[in-house]
Amino acid sequence: MAAEQNRAVHGPAPRHVTRCVKVGAVRLGGGAPVVVQSMTNTDTADEFATAMQVAELARAGSELVRITVNTDEAAKAVPKIRERLLAMNLDVPLVGDFHFNGHRLLKDNPACAEALAKLRINPGNVGKGAKRDEQFASLIEAACRYDKAVRIGVNWGSLDQVLLARIMDENCRRAEPLDATGIMREALVTSALESARQAEALGLPADRIVLSCKVSGVQDLIAVYRDLAGCCDYALHLGLTEAGMGSKGIVASTAALSVLLQEGIGDTIRVSLTPEPGGERTREVIVAQEILQTMGLRAFTPLVAACPGCGRTSSSYFQQLAQDIQAYVREKMPEWRLHHHGVENMSLAVMGCVVNGPGESKHANIGISLPGTGETPVAPVYVDGEKTVTLKGDTIAAEFKAIIDEYVARKYRKIRVEL
Repeated sequence: MAAEQNRAVHGPAPRHVTRCVKVGAVRLGGGAPVVVQSMTNTDTADEFATAMQVAELARAGSELVRITVNTDEAAKAVPKIRERLLAMNLDVPLVGDFHFNGHRLLKDNPACAEALAKLRINPGNVGKGAKRDEQFASLIEAACRYDKAVRIGVNWGSLDQVLLARIMDENCRRAEPLDATGIMREALVTSALESARQAEALGLPADRIVLSCKVSGVQDLIAVYRDLAGCCDYALHLGLTEAGMGSKGIVASTAALSVLLQEGIGDTIRVSLTPEPGGERTREVIVAQEILQTMGLRAFTPLVAACPGCGRTSSSYFQQLAQDIQAYVREKMPEWRLHHHGVENMSLAVMGCVVNGPGESKHANIGISLPGTGETPVAPVYVDGEKTVTLKGDTIAAEFKAIIDEYVARKYRKIRVEL
């Protein structure tokens, strides 16, 4: 209990000690910051569309991007996708997602293997019966040949049926058998660990292995990763599979990942959101970043604190301004990140009335307190706790942005960019 209370006061527990895995220029585990990744939903054979979506995800902040490699056409497109990205000055590592026929695709398309930074394989989908070990070995041998990292990604929807049957038989002989949920959790962890040991026996170093055990239930995910972290030092990828759409997917992923991250478990994360019709794929990247940033684990972009509104705020202007300012800082971050060290830690506040507005604004680096219903139609601005100016009229948004720009230029150390 004392440890839990101390953690609540002082932040997340120390990171679970794992091996460092290099994926291109990105480091996973070994004390490195938790890495954000995502996955395309384009047809990989369409090299232009896939390259454009990878670029979009990378610019949004995805530090690894996974692409499906399921056909010869897709495998042949991978090196061309890589070339297109390099032409755009984007060196984001690509992860190839292989199921069922990966052993053949990598053998027939060596340029695909060379262009990828990591292979993702699912032990339940590499083959059945006698072919399983042979095809798994082929995948691992390709990773060794081309010096690639491998994520052994177990999924509860595609567990190795032979292994599952074995665990069920063993469970029947126990004095206190596990229930169906317990069997599933044990099978996930066992599959990941046995596959990792098999990969090592085939010559793949432990510092080239990442493990994941994906389920769609929050409590199941937490339990499985606690077990997995307790019995290995492989780098771990976290993600709630089939999280869902909209607020449900965001809440479920946040609930599961936050508990594990708070306990120091996890080296890389993905938020697997189902895009809404016409929605942006980059949404899952932003949610992953916001999970890490709100937990104090990393900083990506200035976040805007804003009040929820109440009967004192009949005007929606503060809501519009908060949305406008959050979009503005995200738009400016690529430029700021290049030129101003530490700007991602800047805090902003857009408040809606006099009750908490001035106080909350003083806590931020830059804050504005807009007038509530019946209040004087002026908006005091606070910079590092001090009132600096009062804004009013139709130009508040533009003037507030100018104050932010001036603060960034003055406050955050300029970085020399070599041309």
